[in-house]
Amino acid sequence: MKNIGVLMMGPSYGYLEQELERRFKFFRYGSQPIPRDFIALHAESIHAIVSCVGMIIDARLIDPLPNLKIIACFSVGVDCIDMKKCAEKGIRVTNTPDVPNAEVADTAIALMIAVLRRIRVCDNFVRNREWLSNEFPLTTKLSGKRVGIIGLGRIGTAIAKRAEAFNCPISYISRSEKPNNSYKYYSTVTELASNCDILVVACDLNPETRHIVNREVIEALGARGVLINIGRGGHVHEPELVSALVEGRLGGAGLDVFEDEPHVPEELFGLENVVLLPHVGTNTVETGNDMADLVLKNLEAHFSGKSLLTPVL
Repeated sequence: MKNIGVLMMGPSYGYLEQELERRFKFFRYGSQPIPRDFIALHAESIHAIVSCVGMIIDARLIDPLPNLKIIACFSVGVDCIDMKKCAEKGIRVTNTPDVPNAEVADTAIALMIAVLRRIRVCDNFVRNREWLSNEFPLTTKLSGKRVGIIGLGRIGTAIAKRAEAFNCPISYISRSEKPNNSYKYYSTVTELASNCDILVVACDLNPETRHIVNREVIEALGARGVLINIGRGGHVHEPELVSALVEGRLGGAGLDVFEDEPHVPEELFGLENVVLLPHVGTNTVETGNDMADLVLKNLEAHFSGKSLLTPVL
């Protein structure tokens, strides 16, 4: 398949790059926007795009590539891809579902514990030698807290199962009520937020879920509530979140994602009740390699005339 051109966009991932270069005619561009001269030079040769999180693939990139046949996402989310344009042009789209479920769920639980037990602050307390002259104040436990989950899909379910191990009552909102579980279902996000101590965002990002966590939801969660976002930054109305945290109207937050990554509101940096991660929910060696293998298998299946393993479109 060395005559098939594959453009990789986004942050470098060594194993995936090596395998793409070994198997295909490999093009690499790590940032956006891609210069017009780069596109013009290679437009006829690019048959596939491998896209990482945050890389926008819209008409401005798709239209100049007459031979583009497939976009293979090195991620679960496809919110940065113009799906309507892909459908119009018959371009297939794949992602990497299920592979990162455990890591993202683990990250959600880690953020809960980090916020409630003030792990980051504890670490600084020891490093700054404050322990020599002071006692660290009491924190609060995760066990028994009411956990509400926005989106009880694969990742949401994995989070729920882990939270159950901490004796946390689980409630949720999803597109529809899920059968065969004992979790409490709520029909609105505000009602869910009013009835939980920790609200976790774990749904897909689409026009209906953008800013699903708004001022009303934050107020319902309240001054003792904690927001955990391992979904996408666009799920949360970020200015409202920042003001609620600064003013003490929200108890805390654990955030792996932001609206304008890698830019993070500076007002959050000085808050001890906030834990910030650089979108690393899926970032383990094991999961990265498994996701890369799935990307490669989808590409090879497509160009061999076989069925895609994980088609989105």
